[in-house]
Amino acid sequence: SSTFPKMMENTVFMSFTFYSTILILKMYVVAIITGQVRLRKKAFANPEDALRNGGLQYYREDPNVERCRRAHHNDMENIFPFLFLGAIYSLLDPNPAVARIHFFIFCVGRIIHTIAYLLQLKAPTRSVAYSVAQLPCFSMALQILLATTPYW
Repeated sequence: SSTFPKMMENTVFMSFTFYSTILILKMYVVAIITGQVRLRKKAFANPEDALRNGGLQYYREDPNVERCRRAHHNDMENIFPFLFLGAIYSLLDPNPAVARIHFFIFCVGRIIHTIAYLLQLKAPTRSVAYSVAQLPCFSMALQILLATTPYW
């Protein structure tokens, strides 16, 4: 009896797994975009990469590359905590529909945040997307704290 079929009985955890995987794939896409922008702008983080691509003068920073890096860094600051919170929240046996709304709002908020960041959309698009995505995280954190308070 493998554990995966048992896990699949937890529809909340399966929903969390779906949205988490979408978000991780989105992070990979941002990393790939960063690399492509580096190549296009000839702005390399390492001297050996610069030498391979035309010379040490290309061992430099570029504002477009830095924008991609900031988007990726922001993902790490927000998606990694979501992975913890969502996993623990899934174990609290929440209402599946409510849980799915939490995961969906976070996922869509982060996708819009990335699009706004990379395409330099007019403010406050990015900060609104960021703030909306934080709401389900705070909700999950609060529910986790309420469930675990007896054990502090």
